[in-house]
Amino acid sequence: MGKYIPACIVLIIAIYLFVQRARCNAEVQRSKDRLATYRANAAHLSYGDMSYVDEGEGEVILSVHGIFGGYDQAYDTCKEFAKDYRIIAPSRFGYLGSDVLGNGAPAEQAAAYVELLNDLGVEKVYLLATSAGGSVAIRFALDYPERTKGLILYCSAMPPVTKPERCAEYAGPPAFLCNDYAMFLVSPLFKPIMGMEPSTIDSMLPIGDRKQGVVLDASITNPDMARHFEDYPIEDLQVPTLIFHAKDDRLASYADTERVIPRFPDCTFISFESGGHLLSGHGEEIAKAVSEFISQNDD
Repeated sequence: MGKYIPACIVLIIAIYLFVQRARCNAEVQRSKDRLATYRANAAHLSYGDMSYVDEGEGEVILSVHGIFGGYDQAYDTCKEFAKDYRIIAPSRFGYLGSDVLGNGAPAEQAAAYVELLNDLGVEKVYLLATSAGGSVAIRFALDYPERTKGLILYCSAMPPVTKPERCAEYAGPPAFLCNDYAMFLVSPLFKPIMGMEPSTIDSMLPIGDRKQGVVLDASITNPDMARHFEDYPIEDLQVPTLIFHAKDDRLASYADTERVIPRFPDCTFISFESGGHLLSGHGEEIAKAVSEFISQNDD
């Protein structure tokens, strides 16, 4: 019997992988069906296209999504605000129908946002950024203070306190994992590693339509504030900032955020004991704080 054990193990693994492949394919199709429910538009900008959702009326919130995002993640982050504000939720470079300008640096992403706002006839916005989107939002606020009413950061990437001696060349998932099947297989590890439910994979699919953006974030966007520390004079920010962070966030360091807060000249910092990287369970508190922030800074 012993000689059959390895063959049985191989057969069990093969069956498991086959079943997981079928489940993955079904989830990818559901994700594509879900994307079709968003009323996404395409802006034809000077360098290429940018996909975006534009919903609601009133003060404008420009939503800057994180890694593995797109117009869907950008809109879902702010959808509870759509009844009170106008939400513009673009896909950043390389995500869900958005082209890349130059090498895709945060400064170029910010410039592309300005072109989109010009195309939409929008003069000034509140920027609301999550995770990797923080670098782009901070860059926008530094480069275009005249277009920025306020900066709102959710468990966001943050600049270092001082110039680091070295910085990561690549800060993100390895490229070989950036496909639907591989990420689906590792999704049960999301909870122990990242503190996020395995079902988070549903909002990341289809990864093939996001891979260029993921690799761009890992190689360019995420390291930018450390790599080009002198180009991020946070002390010179001319707009108010509202920052949320959870102490149990496993992806963006709460301790690093706490240390850098004094660099922001006009900042309100709201921390949570729990909630993880997605700030789960704090929707009402966040909505109230954002509403108060916008009311206080409304022209």
